Amino acid sequence: MLVLLPPSEGKASSGGGAPLKPESLSLPGLTEARQAVLDELVELCAADEEKARGVLGLSEGLRGEVAKNAELRTAGARPAGEIYTGVLYDALDLASLDAAAKRRAARSLLVFSGLWGAVGVSDKIPSYRCSMGVKLPGLGALGAYWRTPMASVMPEAAGEGLVLDLRSSAYAAAWKPKGEVAGRTATVRVLHAQLVDGVEKRSVVSHFNKATKGRIVRSLLATGVQPKDPAELVEALRDLGHAVEAEPPTKPGKPWALDVVVREIH
Repeated sequence: MLVLLPPSEGKASSGGGAPLKPESLSLPGLTEARQAVLDELVELCAADEEKARGVLGLSEGLRGEVAKNAELRTAGARPAGEIYTGVLYDALDLASLDAAAKRRAARSLLVFSGLWGAVGVSDKIPSYRCSMGVKLPGLGALGAYWRTPMASVMPEAAGEGLVLDLRSSAYAAAWKPKGEVAGRTATVRVLHAQLVDGVEKRSVVSHFNKATKGRIVRSLLATGVQPKDPAELVEALRDLGHAVEAEPPTKPGKPWALDVVVREIH
């Protein structure tokens, strides 16, 4: 099983570890593309703070993120699972998993990134600020930039098993499963169901959506369940107590779309 995650806007500090070693990251086929983004981002942030702040879409209060980006080559690096914070990662809570579940996480979780393309949760990276929606002056829109290198490496990374795609739309744009891989891919939408004047209404709540996705991944890792395809995933999630609605795609080569329905927000 391969699980595709979005990153978080907020990130923990880099800490005092050894600097980034690009060659040590997962998906080595992305190394050249990563270096190109890193080079332009560092140069931009080191040369012109105001321009960099505009390109990165940063408010005045986040001005310090520009200086942080300028030092990416020498900043300390920590496991990506520690760098990424926020609602999904708080709910996932990798640090509290047992040793076996942590090994499963290292094998199966990929975090998509505007700067790195995608990294494993045990890959050591510095803290940075560069979303997939950024348009760098030289490389252009990162969502489009990553499509070509991702098309080369992701089918192999997906292997022959289930792909659970929990990315937001901006990060999903960097790689869309096709053909046979798409047929064993499942996307998840979290819906909040509540009664309004005696009628059930359903809505998507961003914060709750992220938290629920984090809990879903945690439950799969903690129990060691290894569904082989979307149909088995549906049954596994129901066994774990989730209310899941799903129908197989009507055309071959299309992903399954799963709705996880929750009635209490927490």
